[in-house]
Amino acid sequence: MEPENLFYSVDEFGLDVKWLIDPQHLLVGPKIGEGAHAKVYEGKYKNQNVAIKIVHRGDTQEEIAKREARFEREVAMLSRVQHKNLAKYIGACKEPVMVIVTELLLGGTLRKYLLNLRPRCLDTHVAVGFALDIARAMECLHSHGIIHRDLKPENLILTADQKTVKLVDFGLAREESLTEMMTAETGTYRWMAPELYSTVTLRRGEKQHYNNKVDAYSFAIVLWELLHNKLPFEGMSNLQAAYAAAFKNVRPGLEKLPEDLATILSSCWNEDPNARPNFSQIVQMLLHYLSAILPPEPMIPSRVFASENAVFPPESPGTRSLMAVREDMGETPRSQMETKPTSFFFCFNQCY
Repeated sequence: MEPENLFYSVDEFGLDVKWLIDPQHLLVGPKIGEGAHAKVYEGKYKNQNVAIKIVHRGDTQEEIAKREARFEREVAMLSRVQHKNLAKYIGACKEPVMVIVTELLLGGTLRKYLLNLRPRCLDTHVAVGFALDIARAMECLHSHGIIHRDLKPENLILTADQKTVKLVDFGLAREESLTEMMTAETGTYRWMAPELYSTVTLRRGEKQHYNNKVDAYSFAIVLWELLHNKLPFEGMSNLQAAYAAAFKNVRPGLEKLPEDLATILSSCWNEDPNARPNFSQIVQMLLHYLSAILPPEPMIPSRVFASENAVFPPESPGTRSLMAVREDMGETPRSQMETKPTSFFFCFNQCY
């Protein structure tokens, strides 16, 4: 039987047949993450360890239509872009449930990484190196005309060795159009750019003109968090933080930061979106900062320049020992999962 007859027509799905997966080959293991519209599980696809995102369809016809449209948009975008700092896309299916399969990243979210490290801060080399990973992922997305719109530590995952950050979750990503009116208030308030809000109230669903510079603002908030290991706008609720940023031009403090880093932050979260740098410029600014603070050449570890498109920061002493390799091992031990696999449908009925 042809794959399109198994699940979903290629024309309707808008995908090349190579991206359609057979759910009968999926084995679902322990849950490793959960959001408002989806749950993520560790699992296997044809003996490959993967992350399996199962999307809720919703309860009403309106919800179902919106979530199916978001799912199809996310899959279409994932299939178009490949980069070492984006989670590798493996495939998707829409029936019997909406599923997106990507590579399995075992280092946990950046949010949990930072929480486990507190009250300590990341070594500056490591913080800027992670920021460089994020900026390069965003540079790739923007080069394909994609705005992420939900850049935050929960959507940034570390590799198992905790040396590289990869961007995940394209559920809110959109293709950029100069004429399109896009829905505002799509991301998480604390990290959202001010232009995503209404000029009067924070009314959900209001249409606003904006461009990919909304991601530059979110990047600045994430970078500030990497450097300070504190919650941005600490002491405020998410809505209070959004209101302060949008209507009072409040930003996290820049005290005690090196001038170059303060300049990067202030330019990226500039109130005027057009004054913010693009991610190609941000990458260059971060590289310039790293080159200025690196020790003399004989002392530079060879791995710093191991890739033609990356600068990996020296590992912070003791950082790795502070971090749990897994976010959640409480539901099903890996050994049990490998020796006693459960069928996709059985596991779905039991844990979803």
